[in-house]
Amino acid sequence: MPATKLKSFLDERGVSYETIRHSPTYTAQKTAASAHVPGKELAKTVMIRVDGRLAMAVLPAPMQVDFQRLSRALEGAKVELADEGEFRAQFPDCEVGAMPPFGNLYDLAVYADEHLTKDDQIAFNACTHTELIQLAYDDYVKLVEPTVLAFAAGGH
Repeated sequence: MPATKLKSFLDERGVSYETIRHSPTYTAQKTAASAHVPGKELAKTVMIRVDGRLAMAVLPAPMQVDFQRLSRALEGAKVELADEGEFRAQFPDCEVGAMPPFGNLYDLAVYADEHLTKDDQIAFNACTHTELIQLAYDDYVKLVEPTVLAFAAGGH
């Protein structure tokens, strides 16, 4: 089971979470529908480069990264979408496109959009296209310590 590293991390810290299995899906919105989770509570992980370094942008499923807003929030840093080939090897325990928003487990910075702070729960891919993990947003923040910024646009 690919999510072993993530689940071990959560279990070791005594975090309460729920595993939600669903039909295979490859977009955040279809995942939300299949798992019966509100789209705004499903966090998608978008791999980016900030001044050349890989990082994670985490935002609600119906929204997109506004790269100009994120660059401004990061004091003018160059922010670009990362290519799959650049990050695939960073997540040996995950299916491509199903990375959980736990950059701390992969030595990556995490930028979370402020929209995520409005919900008590957060759900996200658990390293596969058939399983989500849902937990309290406050627990996510304690475990990951993301930098919370305003950078998502659209959707909702």
